[in-house]
Amino acid sequence: MTSRKILLKQANLITEKGELLLSRDVAVADGIIREVKDGGEIPETDFDQVVDCTGLYVTPGLVNLHCHCAMNIFKGIAEDVDADAWFNERIWPYESKLSAEDVYVGTKLGIAEMLNCGVTTFADHYFEEESVLRAALETGIRVDLAPTIFGSALDFEERLETVSAFCERNRSISGRVSLRLGPHAPYTCPPDSLKKIVARAKKLDLGLHLHVSETSEQVKQSREIYGKTPFAMAAEAGVFERNVLVAHGLWIEEEDFPYLGEETWFAFCPKTYLKLSMGTGLAFRERGRLHYSFGTDGAASSNTLNPCEQARCFAQAGKFLEGDPCDYETREVWKALMNGHHAFSFHSGRLEAGYAADLAIWDLKKPNTWPVYDPLTAILYSSEPSNVAYTMVDGEFLKEQGCLKLDIEALLDEGAAVQKEIVRRGKGQAKVFY
Repeated sequence: MTSRKILLKQANLITEKGELLLSRDVAVADGIIREVKDGGEIPETDFDQVVDCTGLYVTPGLVNLHCHCAMNIFKGIAEDVDADAWFNERIWPYESKLSAEDVYVGTKLGIAEMLNCGVTTFADHYFEEESVLRAALETGIRVDLAPTIFGSALDFEERLETVSAFCERNRSISGRVSLRLGPHAPYTCPPDSLKKIVARAKKLDLGLHLHVSETSEQVKQSREIYGKTPFAMAAEAGVFERNVLVAHGLWIEEEDFPYLGEETWFAFCPKTYLKLSMGTGLAFRERGRLHYSFGTDGAASSNTLNPCEQARCFAQAGKFLEGDPCDYETREVWKALMNGHHAFSFHSGRLEAGYAADLAIWDLKKPNTWPVYDPLTAILYSSEPSNVAYTMVDGEFLKEQGCLKLDIEALLDEGAAVQKEIVRRGKGQAKVFY
């Protein structure tokens, strides 16, 4: 993409800490925030575009810390079932017949939804990684891509080599792309295979992204089979010696905390926990001891890919579960939402000179958010994607004046064609079991 010089004029800024800075000018060039000054102090000359942000609010873009983006194509296909049926009877049998093109279309649909919500970076964990990468490059969003590896699959060794080659081949393909290895979970990656994946991550200098202790049943079975928790298994394999994204970790045990490293990041996806009645474990109560932010999981379980909505659910569920309406204070939740930026090397997440120009610009003068007493509360608890007027990634508008810069009608037609084909093909045979 060709970078342009853009001036955001007279904007109200909300920092990653939730601080409100009124009437500021923000100069963007070469994908970077170059200057932030009081409104009117930056001359409008020498800019390719000047955006009058009077009355609008500029924040760092949102991060989706755990996503199976292509599963947008399965939105609504597995409702009103428990976790066992969700995996074994619905999703994995359908996934077994997905084509590379299906994944490409599903990923583009998911990216369109995320850009509409103000998401500038997402961490993806899925297969058909070439299709995921293709969709991300075409749309311009940032992606941290972890190709899924099932250690218990018959083709494990071959898959590990394929994924390793993919990461080596594409590690420098774009400044908007980072890569890591994606072992699915300790229960689908036995100790020997998990150790091999971690060893390969060390050799290639890559991080990891995996599911750990999603449910109490997983912890129970792990203790019965291996005599230890999933976190202990991951620790013995060396997982926490790397930068690692822990999907969920909802049922972390007290004995697991010493295993965690300084670069261990938890991605909480509370809509999934509520929908599948997964319980709370220690994660909610002990959140202060964790580096955490929010993911959306896949749309087949979470139905939407909006991290702001996940943060909202997290706070509301936490207040309810703890019986304390004063807990989960607005700025704490906002900081957690912004915390996702620190899990990556994109140098984003702050409204300061030198940081990546990955921004969301909010119009709160809408019926759902008006009047505004506290703009942060309006964003966290009242906003919808329609409140995001602009989404900027790497200094380029991917949503502008409320409209995505994608051919949405064509994309929706492609999605309809894939849906029709999924129904025609029906379910296949899952290669692994929950």
